[in-house]
Amino acid sequence: MHEDLNRLAAQLGERLLEKGWSFACAESCTGGWVAKVATDISGSSAWFDRGFVTYSNAAKQDMLGVDPWTLAEHGAVSEAVVREMAEGALARSEAALTVAISGVAGPGGGSAEKPVGTVWLAWSGLGETEARCEHFPGDRDAVRAQAVMAALSGLLARAERQ
Repeated sequence: MHEDLNRLAAQLGERLLEKGWSFACAESCTGGWVAKVATDISGSSAWFDRGFVTYSNAAKQDMLGVDPWTLAEHGAVSEAVVREMAEGALARSEAALTVAISGVAGPGGGSAEKPVGTVWLAWSGLGETEARCEHFPGDRDAVRAQAVMAALSGLLARAERQ
């Protein structure tokens, strides 16, 4: 999985470099893993702008401008919150594209409504914001790795269709 992440990040970097774009990420449950995978690649400063690790609700509000009402009403693992995270990262960066991730990686913290493996992702930029919910199997590491893969894949898909 980790080699696949590195290949995907390199592909994304090539595509962004061709377009003269960069991306930023707003991460909760992945704890900076998207930023790590991007910056593992030499020269990534040409296409990776910045990362926000906003694990707490306070960090989501302070760093990304997520509305406290949205967090209270929907919870951190929700479409509404990841949309605000992605849009906040876009507003607070020089990036053309952003991705936001919030989920329940486990082993605890799940509920009937949001079981372990529930991850919300959102991508923003180029005039639109899109969000998607995933339910990833496996342990904490597996859930997080799959979330990073989905985040990078979504960025690459958006970069390729423009």
